[in-house]
Amino acid sequence: MKVLAFAATSSKSSINKQLANYTAKQINNAQVELLDINDYEMPLFNEDREKELGQPARAKAFYQKLGDADVIVISFAEHNGSYTAAYKNLFDWTSRIDQKLFQNKPVIMLSTSPGPGGAASVLASAQASAPFFAAEVKGTISVPSFYDNFDLENGQLTNQDLVDKIMNVITKL
Repeated sequence: MKVLAFAATSSKSSINKQLANYTAKQINNAQVELLDINDYEMPLFNEDREKELGQPARAKAFYQKLGDADVIVISFAEHNGSYTAAYKNLFDWTSRIDQKLFQNKPVIMLSTSPGPGGAASVLASAQASAPFFAAEVKGTISVPSFYDNFDLENGQLTNQDLVDKIMNVITKL
């Protein structure tokens, strides 16, 4: 099973990337590809640029990565209650190729933050819009207080309730 995992942020040391990677690796028989959205950076989307540039190769490549996956694991960072600018831009460009950019793939949506909110606002937004973009959401999990619930040295969750929630979602794949 090909699992595409990524954090919806451009941070190189992203806690969301660690969470996405951890979750993807819990899937039995998974070939995990941990994607860095920095590899898909493009100019800010607007209609004028779209007329000028058409569909950028990086947006097409990202769309292809989504299409090649059997399962998609995304962990959303939250900037001021919403998507990061880097992810939103990539999402906007890619959705112009095909609004159904998730291509009816099973998706696990996660979020985390250092604080107790666990980036729950952006996760709720992503979940609410998912049907419009052909994401078959198998479950959503917000991990609050990341550093209290994740062992950085061993790369794993330490909170058994959160581990159980992730494993429960994985059984739905």
